[in-house]
Amino acid sequence: MKDIVQKLDHLAEETAGKLEWLAEFGKDPEGGVSRLLYTKEWVEGQHALKEWMENEGLEARFDDIGNLFGTLTGKNTNETVLTGSHVDTVKNGGRLDGAYGIVAGILALKYLKKHFGQPVRNIEVVSMAEEEGSRFPYSFWGSKNIVGLAKREDVETIKDFDGVPFVEAMKNSGFGFRNESKGTRKDLKAFVEVHVEQGSVLETEKTAIGVVNNIVGQRRYTVEITGEANHAGTTPMGYRKDAVFAASQMIHEIISMARETGDPLVTTVGKFEAYPNIVNVVPGKAIFTIDVRHTDKKAIISFTEQMTARMQDISKEHEVEMNIDLWMDEDPVPMDQKVVELIEKQCKENGLNYKVMHSGAGHDSQIFAPVVPTAMLFVPSLKGISHNPAEFTEPADLAEGVKALIGALYELGYKE
Repeated sequence: MKDIVQKLDHLAEETAGKLEWLAEFGKDPEGGVSRLLYTKEWVEGQHALKEWMENEGLEARFDDIGNLFGTLTGKNTNETVLTGSHVDTVKNGGRLDGAYGIVAGILALKYLKKHFGQPVRNIEVVSMAEEEGSRFPYSFWGSKNIVGLAKREDVETIKDFDGVPFVEAMKNSGFGFRNESKGTRKDLKAFVEVHVEQGSVLETEKTAIGVVNNIVGQRRYTVEITGEANHAGTTPMGYRKDAVFAASQMIHEIISMARETGDPLVTTVGKFEAYPNIVNVVPGKAIFTIDVRHTDKKAIISFTEQMTARMQDISKEHEVEMNIDLWMDEDPVPMDQKVVELIEKQCKENGLNYKVMHSGAGHDSQIFAPVVPTAMLFVPSLKGISHNPAEFTEPADLAEGVKALIGALYELGYKE
């Protein structure tokens, strides 16, 4: 196995070339890619991938909602090892997010088939219909349908920004709702997703592979501070109920607390609005968002409880009203320890430069992990840039990720 992996000298060029090819489906004049769920570009991309899968000798098929599967059939057809990622992009996104996991999966199966023949159990690559939530207000449509979490009623009434109903777009693309009477798949024994990091840890540490052991939990808030709008010239400082001043003190405290807590906790105030937003009026209202992430659920709860208590104290000190809306509360999702250890073993045996790390972003793997033994592989992202036409990973690093995936799938699919 080691000799085969190390001799794949052309893999960098092949991987980069296939990603360029896939990026043509939805290519934007601005240089990015817009391949949104159930659009013409999405349909063309999925069918092109199906043709490629078939050309590599895989059995290719769509499920009811448009997930595309390519199978290298094993001796035991009752067990399947799954890999892949999502084919959709954000609007004017990059060429790698999601797409890399699909391309890497097809190439991994190509080389496993060539060098080792039929596996013990099925190995399957999936090009999942949707993950981003870029066209419709719903995310993880692909993976949630595979594991049986998607509900018809969640999407029956939603529309995109142009007013196109979800159901209409789906039917026009040739797909429909999952047949729930069939139940969910029982053959899945493991899922391994390879993805660009979308952060700068691997690049900074000059490491080619990240073996992900945890996906962070997230809490997101919208905070509204209501004070009293008043004349900027005639209202003494001591008489003011300045919403922006109160909000700014809260933000300072929140970020300071996060810095003091340290990694892996991260906290971001990403949006801020002031009203009436006029140069000569004391602000009467301020609205801002808070995003808190950590790999440990208890740590998120503890930090956010302290954070909200401090914000309440500040609101009292400033004599302003505060309303906090917690609108996202996602638990951390641990990866399967056995699969993580197995991938580490293969990385060591094949001489790959790796580190174990957590994911600060959400992925399809977090949908699979509660029901299927799951792990992830990362490759570096230039300057951590993603969801952007400037998204880039060196071809040599792309190849290292495919090599790590080949090793993982060999261990999972060929070993008794």
